[in-house]
Amino acid sequence: MTARVLRARRLSVRVEPRTVLVCAVLLLATLAVSVALVGTGDYRIAPADVLRAVIGGGTPGQRFVVRELRLPRVAVALLAGAALGTAGAAFQTVSRNPLGSPDVIGFGQGSAAGALVVIVLIHGSSANTIAAGAVVGGLLTGIVVYLLAWRGGVHGYRLVLVGIGVSAVLAAVNSYLLVKADFVDAARAVVWLTGSLDGRDWTQVRPLLAACALLLPVLLAQSRALRLTEMGDDTASALGVRVERVRLVTVLAAVLLTAAATAACGPVPFVALTAPQLVRRLTRTPGVALVPSALMGAALLVTADFAAQRVFGSGRLPVGVATGVLGGGYLLWLLVAERRAGRT
Repeated sequence: MTARVLRARRLSVRVEPRTVLVCAVLLLATLAVSVALVGTGDYRIAPADVLRAVIGGGTPGQRFVVRELRLPRVAVALLAGAALGTAGAAFQTVSRNPLGSPDVIGFGQGSAAGALVVIVLIHGSSANTIAAGAVVGGLLTGIVVYLLAWRGGVHGYRLVLVGIGVSAVLAAVNSYLLVKADFVDAARAVVWLTGSLDGRDWTQVRPLLAACALLLPVLLAQSRALRLTEMGDDTASALGVRVERVRLVTVLAAVLLTAAATAACGPVPFVALTAPQLVRRLTRTPGVALVPSALMGAALLVTADFAAQRVFGSGRLPVGVATGVLGGGYLLWLLVAERRAGRT
């Protein structure tokens, strides 16, 4: 499939037919799994009845279960997965490293540390307070990593190495906070740190939706400049790209997306790391793939939640455990594939 360039006045967009096909398949698969997930639980609802309840039909009981109990959970999964997938693609592009993921270079740990400070030290109990702590922790971590990685500019390998170091420090801090906490706070903190979609309602959906609506367009606006930076800083600068400004905006938006997703459902591992790599293998195109990565992240998270509920029963396995198992299996497969190809 050859790429096509669509032009409208002064705007031109490069369209890859294979990428469009992958996005369409991912979108349909995500919607299908979402409908099945809404119908899953102790009170089973057929897919057709789920769709009727969403648009206001069906019985009063079905409308209540679908629109008040299950739909918010699925909405959080979709939005958080899209946010993490996009943030992962942005970080991997900036760092030019497949390990440049928020959960590897410390931003997830920073959000977790912020939430733990609220739970353990301030004894905050409301979801909004914990979410605010997670956002502040993630943002502060992003600033610290960026400043420590700065040396006449931010380069990918230094960003990853500094992020891994900061992540190790924050992991130790989080362990200390858990040891310091009393039994009740420690139990609440462990549940939050696992990453779970249980009990999510519309109060978690609205802030996450606002964050995605604000930050995803910011990252999409940087996609052309990011594609040029992959050719090298000197080449990108010669083409008129303000490289450090693009990196700063991209990192800031990606950190805030990660923090918002973490605030909504806790630290969910491997989605940000895996989604961009899967997209790159499916589309077979180099460079930035923000929209496909967002769709892949949403698909991974709702699929993991569906698998957790189907295999282990409703609500028995947190989604963070399921993504950890799936992501770990993917990494093992990738290492074996790389070894067979003679690259490791």
